[in-house]
Amino acid sequence: MEFTITKLILITLLTAGTALLSHYGRAVFHDGLRPIMPEFIEGRMNRGEMSSVAFGLSVGFIASIGISFTLSTGLLNPWLLFLPTDILGVFAGSAWLAGLLGAGWGIAVVVGLTGVQAALTVFPVDFIGALGELSSPVLAGFALFPVLAIIYQFGWRKGIIAGSLVLLVRTIIEQGLLPESLNLLPEAGQLFIGTILLVIFALSKDRKDRINNGETEVEEGESIFVERTRRLYKGLPFFAAVGALVAIVSNLQYFAGSEVSVFTLHDAYTTEDAAETNALIQQAALSDLLRAIGFIPLIATTALTTGVFGVVGLTFVFPVGYLMPNPVLAGIAGALILSLEVLMLSRLGKVMERFPSLREASDNIRTSISTVMEIALLVGSVLAVLEMGSVTGFTIFALLYLFNEATGRPVIRLAAYPLAAIGTGVILNILYFLQLFTPGG
Repeated sequence: MEFTITKLILITLLTAGTALLSHYGRAVFHDGLRPIMPEFIEGRMNRGEMSSVAFGLSVGFIASIGISFTLSTGLLNPWLLFLPTDILGVFAGSAWLAGLLGAGWGIAVVVGLTGVQAALTVFPVDFIGALGELSSPVLAGFALFPVLAIIYQFGWRKGIIAGSLVLLVRTIIEQGLLPESLNLLPEAGQLFIGTILLVIFALSKDRKDRINNGETEVEEGESIFVERTRRLYKGLPFFAAVGALVAIVSNLQYFAGSEVSVFTLHDAYTTEDAAETNALIQQAALSDLLRAIGFIPLIATTALTTGVFGVVGLTFVFPVGYLMPNPVLAGIAGALILSLEVLMLSRLGKVMERFPSLREASDNIRTSISTVMEIALLVGSVLAVLEMGSVTGFTIFALLYLFNEATGRPVIRLAAYPLAAIGTGVILNILYFLQLFTPGG
């Protein structure tokens, strides 16, 4: 994490804005907190109780995923920035205090983590560099989630068809049989074909179900959630500002939007080959785009039923930020995207009612992403600790991982693997200073 005044100002403004959205009850980042927010907004839960709930739900994610992903890649992420502002926003008794506390968190993150990461790079056992091994399995593993989602929803036969086509596409791209102008990574081709097949299977099932039930049209009734949706419109200026800032910090390479793009973007921003950088950024954007599609029903449904949106909306602002040619255009596009998401929520609800298989597919997408990411991070973490300290490194990593499992998994697996890899690096350095370990020995 490189410190710049520009980064400090932008992140400070961003965290102040998300804290204000939380304070006014318009949006929070934590999916589990959103359904509880009406209890606070409508006066059935006081501010102290609500902030206590927010803290309990979020602290584990901040300490594990938020910190470990940033130390591994040098990129800020939503768990580190926005989960704390969920807490600070509902804790603050006034808007000015919410904005001040949110801004303070942004300053603390930029200044504090920059210093921590700089200190870690001078250790004799270079574990920050070794953590780069996390990225390759994540990139390859994530590209397979549509196949797993198809198996979950439509069975192993369609899964075999999808897996075979995905493998064929990868082979074609790797052999250079596509036009050079496409400039596709094999993983991007896999993701595209797998997702198209998943959508085709889902739409086909909905069509068959309608024919079998004798249905020709689905009537669009008046939404029962209009009142709660309308309260979000009052927060449009805040949503626009946050959308602009998220897109800008993503465009300036300070920020990665999710677990599926953070390691790919790290590779993109550290490679010296311009063509490879461009291809990796496109891959990260595609990954976050598909992830956003998978989360539409969850975020939109809770927003419609609670009147509380996500602080980054449906998360389409992330790929927009990565792909824009400059920060100014990124900011304009980010503000427009997040504002449009708020305005189109009711329409999204009606679409989801008409296509139940797509709703179900989204549930399977989320489950599949979680599964493949756990496997990919496990493999990547093992590769990283082997590079740090060979079998000794793997032994320490295994002990840390098994301890987490045996104690009831206080750290979720998605975060446990990179956190155990970081812990392995720290322990190897301690052993080095005690003259009990020699790098490369």
